[in-house]
Amino acid sequence: MSPTETAILFLASASAVVVAGVALARSGDVIAARTRLGGIWVGSIFLALATSLPELTTDIAAIRLGAPDLAAGDIFGSSMANMLILAIVALTPGAELFRRAALDHVLSASLAIILTAIAAISVLIALPATWLGIGAGPLLLLLAYLAGTRTLYRHSQVLQAAGTTPEIAAGAAAAAGGPDELPSLRRAIVGFGLAALVILVAAPALATSAERIAELTGIGSSFIGTVLVGLATSLPELATSLAAVRIAAYDLAIGNLFGSNAVNMALFAPLDLANGATPLFAVISEVHAITALVAIILMGIALGAVVYRTRLPGARLESVSFIMLLVYVAGLFFVYFGDRAP
Repeated sequence: MSPTETAILFLASASAVVVAGVALARSGDVIAARTRLGGIWVGSIFLALATSLPELTTDIAAIRLGAPDLAAGDIFGSSMANMLILAIVALTPGAELFRRAALDHVLSASLAIILTAIAAISVLIALPATWLGIGAGPLLLLLAYLAGTRTLYRHSQVLQAAGTTPEIAAGAAAAAGGPDELPSLRRAIVGFGLAALVILVAAPALATSAERIAELTGIGSSFIGTVLVGLATSLPELATSLAAVRIAAYDLAIGNLFGSNAVNMALFAPLDLANGATPLFAVISEVHAITALVAIILMGIALGAVVYRTRLPGARLESVSFIMLLVYVAGLFFVYFGDRAP
């Protein structure tokens, strides 16, 4: 495949993943509204799962191509990219995202930070033990994610019982002109399935072209996965978050981004199964621990801004976004040179 053909294939497949990912998120939001799920659950769990489907399908394709570093780079790079998106959206004129964020997002942010830390440790200490074909690290991540989502769901139910939960699926309802104008549940399910099908078709092409770009440029698969594939598969989160901010569904936007980072770590379990008998963390580069730590720093900064706002409501928080942008760029610098180190 020539460089031009590779670039065209990458752009075309990335565009398909983005369009399908946005449709997936919108359909998921409608399903959440029609089924009366809790508000925190919508952004942090359901919508996050929907917008993380591009990472799952792309990375399974990468593993089957024999490019585990590309897959791991995408997972950790997507977590970095989601925090980049949060910083960019927060800088949108009039958004004031950190100022309007509910303190309840501390739970989903804490879950994402804990899971990413476990993943970083698993990269550095690759335990050989497996259970039902899943390595110790991915299995621990999956169990921790399930426990964390159960906590989020119970918290959401407490808020609903107290009458303090934000309107369910406010983004979808506002975009449609009100709850009565939402598409039907059947239509949303069909749309969700079609979007998932498009992603299943486009994701292997995205992984193939990204791996080819790594070969043509001489840049390591870890860095290509972190930057190109990580950004490409995070574009649905960007489009969804911007749309949510435009309709004043701020908690939906923030919950989606923190929730997606938590989901990303849980994806290591199916990726480990796809990798076969060898545990995934045993065959990927230790440079991914750098990406994970940078993602943790970015989430910590964002979490600090949310908490700081509750203590000092009049504080200006624009500087936090610029700090996150600088940390993201510095993180790419460290990953690039770490990937090239012998």
